[in-house]
Amino acid sequence: MDGGDADAPWVPIEVTSGEWAGWRIWSADPYELLSGPFYCRRAENGTMVCAFRAEAKHMNGSGFIHGGCLLTFADYALFCIGGEALEGGGSVTASLNGEFIDAAREGELIEATGEVVRAGGSLVFLRGLVSCGGRPLMTFSGIVKKLRQRT
Repeated sequence: MDGGDADAPWVPIEVTSGEWAGWRIWSADPYELLSGPFYCRRAENGTMVCAFRAEAKHMNGSGFIHGGCLLTFADYALFCIGGEALEGGGSVTASLNGEFIDAAREGELIEATGEVVRAGGSLVFLRGLVSCGGRPLMTFSGIVKKLRQRT
């Protein structure tokens, strides 16, 4: 979802079967597909929810979810949460901050929710929470820069 090409079509693909039926996956970012895959959907109350199932590849040497995985997931969530504010062109992460609170293990469902704090002409400020079973794992905040098409 985030990328430098302002003309790139970020087209979501709806999952139609399995555990993730009804969720969407974004096909344009090979790193997110490799490191996730990560999914998103709009909840009944209108908020965006992002999620993934923790696998062995997401764990650190101690058997807990790797902090880098959570930060990558938070970066993905920034663009899902800020989707409406970011429409109309490409965008890139300008800043991402995370505060680790707890750990998760393989097999657990990891979720992220958040909000747009402010959307300006070129910058969108966001904050969110990564959790597992209602247990907070990490808070995050970020700034996403909207890209202008070059002429």
